Amino acid sequence: MFDKLLSFFDTRLALEIWDSALLFAPVWVPLLFILVWFDVWLSYKQREYIKSQGALLLEIKIPREISRSPVAMEIFLGNLYQTGVGSLIDVYLKGRVRPWFSLELISLGGAVHFYIWLHPKFKNVVESQLYAQYPNIEIHEAKDYALDVVHNPEKTSFGWFGQFALTKADAYPIKTYVDYGLHEDPKEEFKNDPIVPVLEFLGSLRRGEQAWIQILIQGHTKEGIKYGRFFPKSDWKPKIEKEIKDIVKKGVMKADDTKASSTLSLTKAQQDVIGAIERAAAKPAFDTMIRGAYMADKEIFNPNNIGGLLGSFKQFSSNALNGFRPGWSTGYDYPWQDFRGKKKLENEKKILEAYKRRSFFNPPFKNFKANPFILTTEELATLWHFPSSIVAATPTLTRIPSKKAEAPSNLPI
Repeated sequence: MFDKLLSFFDTRLALEIWDSALLFAPVWVPLLFILVWFDVWLSYKQREYIKSQGALLLEIKIPREISRSPVAMEIFLGNLYQTGVGSLIDVYLKGRVRPWFSLELISLGGAVHFYIWLHPKFKNVVESQLYAQYPNIEIHEAKDYALDVVHNPEKTSFGWFGQFALTKADAYPIKTYVDYGLHEDPKEEFKNDPIVPVLEFLGSLRRGEQAWIQILIQGHTKEGIKYGRFFPKSDWKPKIEKEIKDIVKKGVMKADDTKASSTLSLTKAQQDVIGAIERAAAKPAFDTMIRGAYMADKEIFNPNNIGGLLGSFKQFSSNALNGFRPGWSTGYDYPWQDFRGKKKLENEKKILEAYKRRSFFNPPFKNFKANPFILTTEELATLWHFPSSIVAATPTLTRIPSKKAEAPSNLPI
């Protein structure tokens, strides 16, 4: 009896909803058409604009010794924080989008390279700001290594190709170079640079193996109609305030018998977490996506290097704060999800194309399989900076072969 009554109610409710939809069709149908047309038009114009900007890959070669701390890299990254898109005409008629960059750490057969991908119009800005912080480096235009890779399962095994995610909310920072004390410039032998495990893993690969780390960044800001949104999107500050309030709520209320009142007491750990969140909130923030890949010729493929790639990010994690975990990847957990492996191969083709285009924030691979997370300049400088001489144990790190010196002033002319 109850089932029949429920069925009658559901049928009647469905009919009422359908009747209402038909009644208001003259309103919502044109609105739906406008929204779809708007999305298609904007995507088309953005693709045109992005294609017109071109692409450039710069390789940075570092000297044998670098005396600068990651603070220098943080200053450089702060100059990449750009959120301007121009006028509404630029956005909707020209398809202009916010600038984005790709910071890359690559191992090609064990040879470790630092790259930065950008649109050519930013070349002078990037070079001048890098040289300002690191006068002894060399910057060269490089051939794009990713374009040489063709998806050929018969020849190459893609062991892991995916994207990283944060273990907690964006408001919580990862463990940074400040937490490791690198900003205090201690004695060389006491330095613990968190980038060392990453470089050591990349340098351990053999000929025929490759590992890629791609850090895509775009200046974080509020988004509204000027950024192609009908419905505004706030920045991360309200989320930061919410997380701090949640931590405070977990504090212990202690009674004060002398004053017949109670006070809120936070543990040292809670105070440290709030301090870290507030320090991060004061820094320029970037929408971020980190991709990683390990691939090798089939005959020398080593599955242990998948764990090596993922494990090289552990030192950036903290139980009290944030960290990284594997997010979406091309593979599947259970065999019945992809019996013949066709889905995995299709996923590999898509993310390889997205990687080559450095596409994530905009079409054609906008928000590909994930949403961006937020990292500050301090966090990004921890993940991607030029190491000092303590990494001399990594002989495969591409460096300037010899120290440059100015020519003597008394040379004959």
